Amino acid sequence: SLALSPAIRTLEKMQSAANFPRIWNPSPIGSSSKVQLVNLKQHRKAHALHCLRSEGHEEKLENSSEDKLGVSSVVKEDKHKDIWNLFREAQQNILYLNKQRLAAVEELEKLKNEKVELLERLNQLEAESQIVIKKDKSSLLWELLLRVDSMVLNGLIGTEEASSMRQLVREHQANISEFPLDVLQQGDAQVLAELRQLPNRGKRNGLHVIHICTEMDPLVSVGPLASYITGLSCALQGKGYLVEVILPKYSTLDLDEVEGLREIEADAYSYFNGQLHANRIWNGVVSGVGVTFIQPLYYSSMFSRDKVYGYPDDVDRFAYFSRASLDYIAKSGKQPDVLHIHNWQTAIVGPLFWDVFVNQGLEGTRILLSCQGFDSKASYLCFFSFFFFSLCCLVPPEKLELCGLDPASLHRADRLQDNTNPQMVNLLKGGIVYSNKVVIMSSSPSKSIPGLEPTLAVHKEKLFFAPYGLDNSKWDPSIDVYLPQNYSAENLLGKSTCKVELQRQLGLVENGSVTIVGCIFSEISGVDLESLKSIIRSTKKNDVQFVIMIMNEDQMIINEMERTQDEIEGGNLKVVTGSNEVVSHLIYAGSDIMVCLNFFQDPLLQVPLKALKYGTVPIELTPQTGHVGTHEQEATTANFINSLFGRMSLDQALDLMKDGRLWKLKIVEAMEKDLCCDVHISAYTSIKSL
Repeated sequence: SLALSPAIRTLEKMQSAANFPRIWNPSPIGSSSKVQLVNLKQHRKAHALHCLRSEGHEEKLENSSEDKLGVSSVVKEDKHKDIWNLFREAQQNILYLNKQRLAAVEELEKLKNEKVELLERLNQLEAESQIVIKKDKSSLLWELLLRVDSMVLNGLIGTEEASSMRQLVREHQANISEFPLDVLQQGDAQVLAELRQLPNRGKRNGLHVIHICTEMDPLVSVGPLASYITGLSCALQGKGYLVEVILPKYSTLDLDEVEGLREIEADAYSYFNGQLHANRIWNGVVSGVGVTFIQPLYYSSMFSRDKVYGYPDDVDRFAYFSRASLDYIAKSGKQPDVLHIHNWQTAIVGPLFWDVFVNQGLEGTRILLSCQGFDSKASYLCFFSFFFFSLCCLVPPEKLELCGLDPASLHRADRLQDNTNPQMVNLLKGGIVYSNKVVIMSSSPSKSIPGLEPTLAVHKEKLFFAPYGLDNSKWDPSIDVYLPQNYSAENLLGKSTCKVELQRQLGLVENGSVTIVGCIFSEISGVDLESLKSIIRSTKKNDVQFVIMIMNEDQMIINEMERTQDEIEGGNLKVVTGSNEVVSHLIYAGSDIMVCLNFFQDPLLQVPLKALKYGTVPIELTPQTGHVGTHEQEATTANFINSLFGRMSLDQALDLMKDGRLWKLKIVEAMEKDLCCDVHISAYTSIKSL
C-alpha cells in the first residue's frame, strides 16, 4: 500500500484539476453513495442555469451553448484521452512497483535459503572437522610413520635419524591425537620440523612387525591369506605391536579402502635380472594398519593384470616384489624386529635377507614364515593349492639369479634343493630353512606340507601351529553391523536381544529363556545326517530350539532335513538353506550352543572359532579321537575348547547351562581368547631371544 500511495495522490490531483469525478477509490462505493453523487451533480447544473437566466443571459446562454457545443466536446474528449493516458501510465507504474516488490520478496526468500544452506554447510564442516580431530590413533600414527619413510627416500633425513624419529612417534602413540593435523597437509619438511619438537621419552612398547605378502582384505582377496593378514595385524596392534604391510600395487586394488593414499615423490630402486629398476612407492592406512604399495615402472605389466595368481611368470613377478620390498626397507632405514613372510610367493625373502640384506642395518631383524592352504587333502580347494604349489614352488636353480642370489651355494640338500626332484630348487623349502620360526596355519590334525615332511622334521624346533584367525572387522559382536544390538565379553546384554531377533526372523516362539542350538554346515563340509537327526530327536525338551543352516546344495540333504523339520513337534526346528550373511551372523550371536561337524575340519567357515568369539559354546557332532595335540607349542582350537569345556555332548552342555554363573565365566573367557594372535605372539617373542 505504501508503494501505491504516490500514484493514488497523482490521480486525485488530475481529477480535481479537470473537475472530474474520482475514477478510483481505495474504498468500495455502495449503491446509496452513487445515487447521492448523481443528485449532487444535477443540483449544481440546475443552480448554474438559474443564475444565468436571472441575469438576462438566457438567450445568450442558449446561443453560446449552441456555438460552443462542438468546441466543448472536442476539449472534453482531449481531456478524457489525457486523463486515461495518465491513468494507464499510473497503472503501469503500479504494476512495475508491484513486480519490484515481488522480486524483492523473492530475493529475500533466496537470501534466507542461502543462509540456511550456509549454516548447514558450516555444521557439516564442523562435524567433519570433529571426525578429523577424533581420527583413529592408529591411522594418525601410521600417517606420521609413513611420512618418515618419505623423508628418507627424498633425502631429508638419514636412516639413523629416521630410526630415532620412528621410535619417537611410537613413544607418543598415547597422545598422538594432539599432533597438529594441519601440518600433515603440508610438505615433509614441515612435518619433520614438528616431529623434532616431540620430547624423547626413551620408552618402547611391543615389537615392530612388517608383513611382506600378496593379499590383504579388503584391498585384494583370493584366499584365506587376505583376512588372516588384516585380522592378525589389527589384533597385534591392539596388544601394543607396531604392524605394517607391504603389497604389490595391483591394478585391481580397491583403493577406496585406503585412507590418506599418497605417492612418494622419489623413486625407490631395486635389483632384478642384473640391473637396478625404479619403483613408484605409495602408502596409506587400511583398517588402522600402515600399508606400502610397490609399483614397478620398467616391469609395469607384472601387476597390471586381471588376476593375482595363475600366470607362467608368477615366480618372476613375486621374486621381483620380494627383492623390491627388502630394498625399500633397507633404503628407508626401517629396523623391524620381525619380517613376516607368507607362503611360497614371498618365501624367497628368507635366503635374500640372510645372504644380502642382514648387514644393511637389519642386524636385529629376524624372519618368520607362515604357511597356509595345505591342511586337508580332501578339500578341492586345498587340492588346487597343492597343484598350484607344485607348479610354482619348484623352479630351475638359475631362477635364483634374477633377484641376486647365488644358485651354486643354495642348490644343496640342506638349503633349497627339492626333496623329491633334486634338479630343482623349492622356494617354500628355502623359506623354512632360512626362517627363524615357522607358523603352520592348520585346522587339520596332520599339520604337514606336501613334499616337505623331511624338512619340517629337521626344523621341528622352529614350528608353531595356529588355527586360522578371524577377520575382526567382520566377526566381532561388539561392532557387527548385522546384529540388532552389539555386545562384548564385558557386557553380554545384547546377546539376548540377538536371540529374540533370530527367533522372530525364523518364526520360532520368541522367548529369551529358551536355549537355542545352532548348526552351520559349509558347502564343502560333509553333513552327518544320521548323527544330526539323532541328537535333535533325543533332545525331548520344549525349552530347546534348533536352527540349522545348510550351505551344501545337495538337494537330498536339504529334503531330508526339511522332512525332519516337519517331524519335530512344536516347531522347534528351523532349517535354513543357502548362504544368508545376516542370518548366519544372527545364528552365531543368538545361539547358546553351536554343533560343529568336528573341531578339525572346515578351515574355511571356521565355525568353532566364530562360535567362541560370539559367546556360543561349540560341541562336536562327530568327535575325533587320537588327534589331541601333544606338542607343547600346539595351541589349536580343539585343544583350547577341550581344555575349557571338556569334550562335552549336547546333553552335558545343556546341564552345564543350569549353572548360570559358571557358564557365563566360561563363555567370557572364550570370547576374550584370540588363539591365532596368541600363537603368533609366542612365535615373535621366541624370535627375539635368538
